[in-house]
Amino acid sequence: MTSKQAFPASITGKGAAHRGSELDHAFGKGDPYTLGVEEEYQLLDGVSFDLVQHIETILEAISGHELEARINPELMQSVLEITTPICRTAGDVQRELVRLRRYVTETAHERLMRVGSAGTHPFSLFERQRITARDRYRALIDQMQYVARRELIFGMHVHVAVDDPEKAIKVVNGLLPQLAPLLALSASSPFWRGEPTGLASSRQMVFSAFPRSGPPPRFRDYADYAEVVGQLERSGCIADYTHIWWDIRLHPRLGTIEIRICDAMTRVEDAVAVAAYCQALVKHLSERYETGEEIPSYHRILTTENKWLAARYGLEAPVMDLASGRRNRIPVSRLIRRTVAEVGPHARELGSERELEGVLEILARGNSADRQLRIYNTNRDIVEVAREIADATEKLPAAV
Repeated sequence: MTSKQAFPASITGKGAAHRGSELDHAFGKGDPYTLGVEEEYQLLDGVSFDLVQHIETILEAISGHELEARINPELMQSVLEITTPICRTAGDVQRELVRLRRYVTETAHERLMRVGSAGTHPFSLFERQRITARDRYRALIDQMQYVARRELIFGMHVHVAVDDPEKAIKVVNGLLPQLAPLLALSASSPFWRGEPTGLASSRQMVFSAFPRSGPPPRFRDYADYAEVVGQLERSGCIADYTHIWWDIRLHPRLGTIEIRICDAMTRVEDAVAVAAYCQALVKHLSERYETGEEIPSYHRILTTENKWLAARYGLEAPVMDLASGRRNRIPVSRLIRRTVAEVGPHARELGSERELEGVLEILARGNSADRQLRIYNTNRDIVEVAREIADATEKLPAAV
């Protein structure tokens, strides 16, 4: 007698009721171009700098604190997520990130831990991580199995509010060529399981095994998007749109475009610079849409190729200049400089001009992956790399 394979109801459609999560949206219910940032941090042993399974210790320590609601667990017990409140400017984002990083760091230090921010841990193994005791995470492991158990990665997500769902669709389409620049700026995961991978962002390679990941498809309009997401929900493949993990996705409940491509960024100033870059880009594309201008969009094969080049080579990536259609590839840093010049006036109007300049500082100094590799190449000490990540993560500017 053969046993029948049992599938979770969430992927068979049994008992699933289509709630139309994508139809209950908040686009236009708040001010456009407001910002929110999510960061995932590593909880580290204060001596060995290996990951430690102490998220519950942190959550217990912050219970009752005013920032408690902004600090949350993630899939694995060695990961901590923070979320900023709604911010109007990139300067506001910096104040909130500094405040949250400082509080998390102080809480960790009191318990002989350190905090790190990078796309992967340099040497910790996913086999040694424990899953957080929450129903959502247990269900994720049940469905994804090895793919989810291997997901020892850390990202930064930037939300930018948009005031119209049709506009949001076109802006996402217009943002697709920015996947490579954003990944190159944020790349911070050159190591995996104690080895240099030859990639600036190993995190992208790990996460690419997830279903419904990678660059989003180009949708004609919001109805096209709602039909696709609705089919996934009606059939029980997903509970709601938050189980779609594209590099850029709509977040209808918040009324935002969520840019998810970035590795967790080590220096807080760099995270703020990228948030300013995202905000100015969304404003730039939104205004092009409002004037009736056609927003260029490119085939997923092309944007995916540029994304791969950025994951491999970081800020040295030789990418296709899709906007010009030139035959020869150009350095991604040149594309970034061109974009900064293009969106500069929008950043000025948003009050984020100074923070946007931080993007040029990343180009001049290098990203976190560059820094980690310099440390490693000095004496091949992988623990020193983890220590450097913690030092740079916890080094915060004075209160602003």
